[in-house]
Amino acid sequence: MTRPVTDVVLPAWWHPLAQRAAAVEGREITRFLPPPGSRARASAVLILLGEGGEGPDVLLMQRAATLRHHAGQPSFPGGVTEPEDADAVATALREANEEVGLDPASVTVVTTLPELWINVTNYRVTPVLAWWHTAHPILAIDPAEVAMAVRVPLRDLADPANRVRARHPTGYIGPAFDMDGLLVWGFTAGVLATVLRLGGWERPWEPGRIVELE
Repeated sequence: MTRPVTDVVLPAWWHPLAQRAAAVEGREITRFLPPPGSRARASAVLILLGEGGEGPDVLLMQRAATLRHHAGQPSFPGGVTEPEDADAVATALREANEEVGLDPASVTVVTTLPELWINVTNYRVTPVLAWWHTAHPILAIDPAEVAMAVRVPLRDLADPANRVRARHPTGYIGPAFDMDGLLVWGFTAGVLATVLRLGGWERPWEPGRIVELE
């Protein structure tokens, strides 16, 4: 199924990602998809790509270590859909504003990825892909929820030296990125790996090193 793509003028590096993301299927991203008839809670995350001094980058944040779920884990801005949210896009933009002070007017939503599933917390998640056309300073609004926010260059994510795999205590092994002490794993790493592939940034790497998660 093809999802709508905005008709806004995008930088040249955006075009392959925008077109491929609009047509990608959930099973091409992960084997964790919402089960038929699932009562999983609706949520959304914002995959915000901007252009910094080192080329295209993505906005990530690290969740506070005291949270009940996903404590200390790097992630995209996002959260659970509230009754006042019109759709997944509204959820993603509202959460990003609340978590890192993102101005929704600085963002153009390009398309969405298929709805995915986080089985551990039973959330069905819609990733919202957006262009940060007017980037501005960001910060952790509530330290009780967000420890820090950072823009990560896509070239660092694509660097084979930073590609690893992470093994969860349950034994599950999935993709991960290890960059100067910032270890991105789980749902976020899987989606980022897909973004790199669809955008044409992925470089060959040898999936050898495994990082053990506590």
